[in-house]
Amino acid sequence: MSLFNIRFNAVIRRFILADLIWLAGWGLLAPIFAIFVIQQIPGATVITVGIAAAIYWILKSLIQIPVAVAIDRTPSERDDYLTLVVSLMLAGFTSFSYILVHTVWQLYLVEVLHAISFALYIPSWNGIFTRHLDPDHRALEFALDSGAVGIATGIAGLLGSIMVQEYGFTSIFFITAILSFVAAIIIFHSPSIVFPRHDPRIKDIARGDHTPRNLER
Repeated sequence: MSLFNIRFNAVIRRFILADLIWLAGWGLLAPIFAIFVIQQIPGATVITVGIAAAIYWILKSLIQIPVAVAIDRTPSERDDYLTLVVSLMLAGFTSFSYILVHTVWQLYLVEVLHAISFALYIPSWNGIFTRHLDPDHRALEFALDSGAVGIATGIAGLLGSIMVQEYGFTSIFFITAILSFVAAIIIFHSPSIVFPRHDPRIKDIARGDHTPRNLER
């Protein structure tokens, strides 16, 4: 079957789009973050960049585990959905915060916010996305998300370096924040997709058993 003939359900389409926009925004920062730290923050060194990276990766890795445990305790997707929206809004706020960073300690504080936003995003996005995968195209849908995000991030990395050279670091942080908020808006307007309406005459069932056919109605 041709890829162009496959019909993907609404949740998968919406979540891939949000993931692409959000991670493309943060992809703008990837190639220039270390340069920003060293050039724009007084007293910052290469070690400062390493400490900032360690704060982000260690905290994100630790926090996302209890977040995932909390999300898994309920069959409803409401907690996943709300956590996801909060994570995207916090990510936008975090990006704006980089504009206000003038000391090393302020940078470390923003990296804590950065870690929390991603720690909330990863289990909540994956939780909803996984439950709505088409049984016949699970690998393909994961590959499409990874491929779309990878291409967008690669392009964003190039554009980010060009924009910094032409317009400065503030433009990158501003655009990254805007794209985070755009992704949040896409998810925020998806509750009827994530929580399909049920006929009140039919006994409600656990949300973990959605089928793509029901979601396309």
